[in-house]
Amino acid sequence: MKIKSVSFKKVFYEYFEPFTISLGTHEEQENIEVCVELEDGTQGWGEASALFVISGETPEMLHKMEVTVKDILIGKEIERYQDLFNMLQNLRATPAVKAAVEFALIDAFCKRFGIKPYQFFGGAKDRLETDKTVGIEDLKTTLTKVERIYKDGFKKIKIKVGRDVKTDIERVVRSKEVAPEASFVVDANQGFTPKEAVEFIQALHRESVSVDVFEQPVFRYDIEGLKFVRWNSPYPVAADESVFTKQDALRVIKEEAVDVINIKLMKSGLSDAMAIIHIAQAANIKLMIGCMGESSLGIRQSIHLAAGTGAFTYLDLDSHLSLKEEKFRGDFKQEGPFIILN
Repeated sequence: MKIKSVSFKKVFYEYFEPFTISLGTHEEQENIEVCVELEDGTQGWGEASALFVISGETPEMLHKMEVTVKDILIGKEIERYQDLFNMLQNLRATPAVKAAVEFALIDAFCKRFGIKPYQFFGGAKDRLETDKTVGIEDLKTTLTKVERIYKDGFKKIKIKVGRDVKTDIERVVRSKEVAPEASFVVDANQGFTPKEAVEFIQALHRESVSVDVFEQPVFRYDIEGLKFVRWNSPYPVAADESVFTKQDALRVIKEEAVDVINIKLMKSGLSDAMAIIHIAQAANIKLMIGCMGESSLGIRQSIHLAAGTGAFTYLDLDSHLSLKEEKFRGDFKQEGPFIILN
């Protein structure tokens, strides 16, 4: 069955509340929806969502790739999706578009043959548990949001840090008082120096905070600094912005710089993400799956990959919970922290 058409559409969302990380504050999100249509009318959908401060992509850059994608795909057979993935390596400079297009192809393929994408990826699970994220806020606001998330049933909570070591220590330590049975992911988004990161994470350990992962503590290209933090941290250390490609994953593993790799489709594309899964599994490195600013349509891409492969120890798939959407468009149910596909 051949591909008849490809279309891109800009979609604008507002956040319910401003969302702040060490790299900046976000109040709105502009994504690109991708539709791949086959000759029989079957449609596959994907979504590209980029943050310039992380990937260097803008919505305008992503939208301009429509002509290139049409040239690659139209008239090609959907059953030869691996050949199409190889051709789409030309989009490696815009990984968010690459992810959206690759998933749209798989979505169309799966609909054509009457299966779900998570079954295509292996069918390991049909139920996932995600964390929920609190951005960088003052102490009072942080505690209010952590308590609200905890009361909503989330037992895994991510707290953004990386602006001020002492303030961040207090925010996380005090958070365990309002969420006593929760465990935390602390994510600096490159905000600390190596010494600051070690000071921060050792302080949490002295206060007996339950930390699952210390994520991207230092500048993305400072692999030596990342390694220093890893070998001086009592908790597992994850690379996020340091790993975009499968080559990046090989490097941080070879350098013994991480315990965990955070895969995001928006920074790696689907095909590289699958390669990183296999590389990490071979090296006995744990995996997290995260998100950028995907809506309910876009987050399903990561949900299906995570459920199908069953490869991820840590899940941070909550971006859709922060966006104002006119209509829920995911093919899953959200029950508190639980994502149910079946």
